[in-house]
Amino acid sequence: MKLATALTERADLQRKISELGNRLNNNAKTQEGEAPAENPEELLNELDACLVRLEELIGKINLTNSKVLSDGVTLTELLAKRDCLSKRIQVMRTFLDHASTRVERYSKTEIRILSTVPVVELQKECDRFSKELRETDEKIQFLNWTSELIV
Repeated sequence: MKLATALTERADLQRKISELGNRLNNNAKTQEGEAPAENPEELLNELDACLVRLEELIGKINLTNSKVLSDGVTLTELLAKRDCLSKRIQVMRTFLDHASTRVERYSKTEIRILSTVPVVELQKECDRFSKELRETDEKIQFLNWTSELIV
């Protein structure tokens, strides 16, 4: 099984577990003399089976991520890099939006509000980080589709 297939199955299981939780909540109580729309015991058994499979998959995915290398860097390290680049870009873009917003003055006697940073230079840096993020994500996707899941 390819790593990408395992990741897709993990996502499906996570959605299914969430749905089972909702279905369990909807069948937690019923009016006296009425039967629930679905049998909670069957739902709990299905939930248990899904969680056992999810735990197994997560373990194998994490093991694979820690063993698969690209240019001497593990997939786990690439994932961490991607997450941090994404967060950096998000924070920088918000900061640059604030730094580049003009404050209008109604007369020359009002105090001028100036940016505290060189916005153009930082925007170019943010663009470089965005390119690095795209390249890192492409490398991760390539590894996901070409690496076998370690079992």
